[in-house]
Amino acid sequence: MGAAFFPVLFFTAVWGAVGIGMPIMTPKGPHQNLIRCVLMLTAACCWLFWLCCYMAQMNPLIGPKLKRDVVAIIGREWHNEIVAG
Repeated sequence: MGAAFFPVLFFTAVWGAVGIGMPIMTPKGPHQNLIRCVLMLTAACCWLFWLCCYMAQMNPLIGPKLKRDVVAIIGREWHNEIVAG
């Protein structure tokens, strides 16, 4: 199971708009450069955080820990034979 193309493209476009489009529209003033810097850093950090969370779901490090009787019930309900090994 790999990454779907659309979510990566969509969120890259959204955070790209925040990081590139919003700084262009900042009002003129003494703190214009600071506001631009904050917007660009916010967009970069939020996009990176989203990307890490999205990629972490592709190959989770941990899974559910089921007891033996729960595995037996699931196997019986799904009509699968549980092979002891």
